[in-house]
Amino acid sequence: MLKKINQSVDYIKSKIDFFPEIGIVLGSGIGGLINEIDIKYTIDYKSIPNFPVSTVEGHKGQLVFGVLGQKNIVAMQGRFHYYEGYSMQEITFPIRVMKFLGIKNLILSNATGGLNPDFEIGDIMIVKDHINLFPDNPLIGINNPKLGERFPDMNNAYDKDVIDKALDIAQKNNINVKTGVLLSASGPCYETPAEYKFMRLIGADAVGMSVIPEVIVARQMKLSCFAISIISDLGIPGKIQDVSHEKVIQAVKKIEPKIFILIKNLIYNL
Repeated sequence: MLKKINQSVDYIKSKIDFFPEIGIVLGSGIGGLINEIDIKYTIDYKSIPNFPVSTVEGHKGQLVFGVLGQKNIVAMQGRFHYYEGYSMQEITFPIRVMKFLGIKNLILSNATGGLNPDFEIGDIMIVKDHINLFPDNPLIGINNPKLGERFPDMNNAYDKDVIDKALDIAQKNNINVKTGVLLSASGPCYETPAEYKFMRLIGADAVGMSVIPEVIVARQMKLSCFAISIISDLGIPGKIQDVSHEKVIQAVKKIEPKIFILIKNLIYNL
């Protein structure tokens, strides 16, 4: 793993003269944030040694280096998912590469199904904790202490200080946000009504298919994490409707401007 990371980092450094402070993972439907970045360099995933290639619509597949909120950032325009057939180590590999490129903070986003009865389609949920229902964990296997400790503490997986800053920014900009617990499962099918009910009973406010593996690896490497989930459909009794990937992306696009304001201001204040 360490050898592969160093190969990827060496290749990227050979193509750019840039030192990112913050990493961003642009989830389903919010790749439009790319238009807010003063782009300095872009590198296609397929050209980077050891990088997977995204196979999901709406996930373009490139690393973007530039300036956002007066900070040097690197953004993943397209992420990888367990349901694509990649291992947990492959899914989270780019997070390790970004860490070795020098980032200190990680910002993630995804589209999710709302489970909390107070949620509606289009709500923005700041993740305060998570429940991992993936059948695998990216830290399983031989551990190299240069990548992080064997048993990382997940008590403060989502940086409380950063969450407080985001809530303050949202209030000042009249952006309605919620906080809640994200549950992630493998997908790619959406959940049944009984599964939605189960997930709500065990404490989840929203369900998705990403973010958690990336956060686990980031926290092992001592990166500060902040995540937002966009409620793109509902798994609430009486509100459940047919859902598709296209409907998810359409729902997310409607609130992109608010997300852009929130993330840009947050980055500025980090």
